[in-house]
Amino acid sequence: MDGRPVLVATEYEDATADLVITELNRRRVPVLRLDPGRDFPSPAVLTASTGTDGWGGRLTIGERTADLGQVRVLYHRRPSNFAPLVDGQAARFAAQENRRGFGGLLGALPGCRYLSHPQAIARAEYKPAQLAAATHAGLPVPATLITNDPKEAKSFATAQPTIYKPLHAGAYDVDGEPAGIWAAPVEPGQIDAAVGHCAHLFQAQVDKTCDVRAVVVGEEVMCARITAPVGVVDWRAEYRSLSYEATECPDEIRGPVLQFLASFGLAFGAFDFAVTSDGAWWFLECNPNGQWAWLEDAVGLPITAAIADLLENGDNK
Repeated sequence: MDGRPVLVATEYEDATADLVITELNRRRVPVLRLDPGRDFPSPAVLTASTGTDGWGGRLTIGERTADLGQVRVLYHRRPSNFAPLVDGQAARFAAQENRRGFGGLLGALPGCRYLSHPQAIARAEYKPAQLAAATHAGLPVPATLITNDPKEAKSFATAQPTIYKPLHAGAYDVDGEPAGIWAAPVEPGQIDAAVGHCAHLFQAQVDKTCDVRAVVVGEEVMCARITAPVGVVDWRAEYRSLSYEATECPDEIRGPVLQFLASFGLAFGAFDFAVTSDGAWWFLECNPNGQWAWLEDAVGLPITAAIADLLENGDNK
């Protein structure tokens, strides 16, 4: 049995990662789970030094220790950001040192494979890069405008039905409660000088009949059709009203999504498509660490097994 461990870097409460870890435990694959942003510098202890084969040393968390030169795979899931433990210049300096030191080492382990590499994930999270890569791969992409010019935004929204969507799904509170900013239709009359405060993404609205989330693990593409109530633009705003159905990925989509991931060096991606009445799949975005567990439960997609195969064996056959 291969005794090399899988490192799982994710936040404490990650039910999706829990499914994968449970499957790896069932297969007797050693696992060391950690949340770098919260576990380092305590309770995690790191000792690493350079050698002829690259970095070596050990990572210890409680009573468990991993040999850095023997890590099988890093499953970079959804770790917390490195943040200052207290206010002040010294604390901010320490947080940056932790990110570049501890985080940098996790991205430079000798002989280690990645699902996916942290730096590849970071590159792929930029919407402009995604839309360019999707276009280059041959995926249909709705007309898109990124601007801080209200006049240009109003002109774009006048030319066709338009939606606004955030460039990054960051934390946002409304009256002290966490809230999501979903893609939503925007009329020319709603656009005002506030557009000048930051970059805005406007996109031609696709006249869709349903959505598809395509989860790609290695070279395996698993798709679920998502149907929302009539008039709902962003299905994430109506989870309780959705229906699901497993569906096949068309050949003209499968090749381009694999090309898209390869262009970023990713081994995983959760793609969102809008599907029109003529069967065309329009690329909307790809989350390099997107959620999938609820789809596995809803339509039986074998995503947990595919990820565990990749972590255990280096493939997803």
